[in-house]
Amino acid sequence: MLSRSCFNLLNLEDYATVTRIPRVISVPGIISDYDSDDGVPPVCRQKIILVANRLPVKAHREADAEKWCFEWDHDALVLQLKDGFEPHVEVVYVGCLSVDVDPREQDEVAQLLLDKFRCVPTFLPPDIQVNFYHGFCKHYLWPLFHYMLPVTGSHGARFDRTTWRAYVSANKIFADRVIEVINPDEDYVWIHDYHLMILPTFLRKRYHRLKLGFFLHSPFPSSEIYRTLPVREEILRALLNCDLVGFHTFDYARHFLSCCSRMLGLDYKSNRGYIGLEYYGRTVTIKILPVGVHMGQLKSAISSPETATKVKELKEKFEGKIVMLGVDDVDMFKGITFKFLAMEQLLEQRPYWKGNVVLVQILNPARSSGQDIQAVQNEIHMVASKVNRKYGSPGYKPIVLVNGPVSTPDKVAYYAISECCVVNAVRDGMNLVPYKYTVSRQGSPELDKALGLDASELPRKSVIIVSEFIGCSPSLSGAIRVNPWNVESVSEAMSSAISMDDCEKHLRHEKHYKYVSSHDVAYWARSFDQDLERACRDHFVKRCWGVGLGLGFRVVALGPNFRKLSVEHIVSSYEKTNSRLILLDYDGTVMPECRVNKTPSHMVISLLKVLCSDPKNVVFIVSGRGKDSLGKWFAPCANLGLSAEHGYFTRWTEDSPWESCLLAVDFNWKRMTLPVMEHYTAVTDGSFIEQKESALVWHHQEADHYFGTSQAKELHDHLENVLANEPVVVKRGQHIVEVKPQGVSKGVVVENLIATMQSRGKRPDFLLCIGDDRSDEDMFESIANSISNPSLPEIAEVFACTVGQKPSMAKYYLDDTDDVIRMLEGLAAATASRQRPKSASGLVSFEAPL
Repeated sequence: MLSRSCFNLLNLEDYATVTRIPRVISVPGIISDYDSDDGVPPVCRQKIILVANRLPVKAHREADAEKWCFEWDHDALVLQLKDGFEPHVEVVYVGCLSVDVDPREQDEVAQLLLDKFRCVPTFLPPDIQVNFYHGFCKHYLWPLFHYMLPVTGSHGARFDRTTWRAYVSANKIFADRVIEVINPDEDYVWIHDYHLMILPTFLRKRYHRLKLGFFLHSPFPSSEIYRTLPVREEILRALLNCDLVGFHTFDYARHFLSCCSRMLGLDYKSNRGYIGLEYYGRTVTIKILPVGVHMGQLKSAISSPETATKVKELKEKFEGKIVMLGVDDVDMFKGITFKFLAMEQLLEQRPYWKGNVVLVQILNPARSSGQDIQAVQNEIHMVASKVNRKYGSPGYKPIVLVNGPVSTPDKVAYYAISECCVVNAVRDGMNLVPYKYTVSRQGSPELDKALGLDASELPRKSVIIVSEFIGCSPSLSGAIRVNPWNVESVSEAMSSAISMDDCEKHLRHEKHYKYVSSHDVAYWARSFDQDLERACRDHFVKRCWGVGLGLGFRVVALGPNFRKLSVEHIVSSYEKTNSRLILLDYDGTVMPECRVNKTPSHMVISLLKVLCSDPKNVVFIVSGRGKDSLGKWFAPCANLGLSAEHGYFTRWTEDSPWESCLLAVDFNWKRMTLPVMEHYTAVTDGSFIEQKESALVWHHQEADHYFGTSQAKELHDHLENVLANEPVVVKRGQHIVEVKPQGVSKGVVVENLIATMQSRGKRPDFLLCIGDDRSDEDMFESIANSISNPSLPEIAEVFACTVGQKPSMAKYYLDDTDDVIRMLEGLAAATASRQRPKSASGLVSFEAPL
């Protein structure tokens, strides 16, 4: 078996010639940093690792020598990708073989494949292989991704924990093989297709800064289908552990983004044509580009003598007939029987085509096995036989079945003699048959001669009938698009295609050939590779933390100066200072969001009372809540300051009056705002209006996510037009649209409190500010501006802290409200130690009521 040692990955001398050795930092949770001037290590890209279920090699055993022999499989997509990479980039392939290798021979085979083909084979135990590939992938995941729900036992396999565990185990084995050959600071990893959708989590858990891309070659179903997956979140989070996720069409990407939004609350943003998802400080880029064909391989087949010979044979066989062609795998989604029924209807409604039109159907071997595949095969032959009996005659069969496998030159020959290509799948990820047909119809001197054509006189022509439910359909603007379920429309499309004049066929062909020839597989690979490199550009300017267990693991990427707030550090600074300002948000900071009862606990009240008892402290709760509820909740804290409704109302102590930030405000704008909000509330189920003294807030967190977001955008635009001349601000927040007076924000609260303390001769030398949401970012921004302003007095100790590991204007973070309470306990204990005598043990006696 391969090992890390055989790749010399532990030779530090060699490693140092490529990049600098990481310098591990002693701060808890931080992975590594780099000892360079700009924080970014020099990068010299060496190789890309392509990971797919199958290696791009063919294997057979020599009967005499009893040895395994291998050769490249030039039809394999992962092999064709190499044409899109720079010549100096080494390509390593990781995947399974299509044959079973005895465990005693696996080491020898692995070394042979590595040395001669740069392939790293993944040997799965037989039971895992069966449950992983045939069980979970082919009989559960693949039908579901093609929109077939296993409602009954006869319609696909239902979810089975045994096959899911095999899927997880197989992905873990793939990860182990990748780890054997990777240099994580240099190499790029590109994973292919639905067989390996949780592989990114295993790799990201091992290497937090790994450059990782994924491309899905099947459809991604709508959220209504995907949400039926019992392991939906594990797979979704695994894909989000990539830097770049690719899809063939915008529909597939849209469905993925919808799932991320509905299940994880993530919204995407578009920036200069790039779609990105912000996920724990990392930007996951979404790539939309259909794969192409290998032009060199097709042109070689077109020009080969073998193809010309086959063309002559087929031309004689179908002399005088108009040939329509279908090339499909044998599976339930290719719509082959629908195609045959359309052919039957064509001959029934237009009998003059009888004897003149032939539908040749090439049947590629099924990629799996089972009763469902056997049922499809039986149905195909039954319908074809019925049509042939009904409309056939001596020497004429309307439907000609060609059982595969069929070689590439032979397929090109069939493409060349066909006037029309019919791709009638009811659901397919991409399907390159129309592309191959278009290139083959472009022809060559050899093919023209075999067909008896004069290339200088006859224009190239082709017609494609394509299902609107397959990935290649959007790129074929000259094709006749059909609904495969509508047999009548497919029959009409067939009639239109074979009766179309040559000029129209030529124009359609030229349009398709221009696209297919310029968007080949090399273009596709190069485009994905460039976007992956761009998506990974800032990996080494951020610090990364691993969060979560098992398949819920993800990486939090944050700026280099962002640190977790240490209780010991802040207590030390607290004890050394004499004029302190402490600002605390309420919901999500000292009160968990999940709590239904929002009344502060006795513990919170006790801690705040202790902090407020120190004359050196000015403590404020700065919240968006109303002054009445805040005043009632915090009545026991006589010296606690309150700033309600984002700073519109402020009270320094319980005995002082509430002051508004604006002396005279006209609230006539409420009479215009409220009817508009009420209208949107009436038509948006789950929404409601919160009326404050200074503001009106429309909430839509309980509404359908997409509809609520759409309605919020419409309401925001509507209110901006209605209130254009009013002294108010219309803002969208997290699941809200808020209208409030201009000049009201938590940032203004910070400025006013600091200015008031200075005017009273208590210039703060310690500032602690903790918050969790967007409104609190105004406080952090105001603090940052105050620090950077040379005209303002300097504050010695500043701790702007956000709750949760996420991008923020704050320099520090705490994980959750429990961390906030522990930090307040530390400050309260430090305060109490000065006010109370020490016990016999030397420890401070500090008790909080339960």
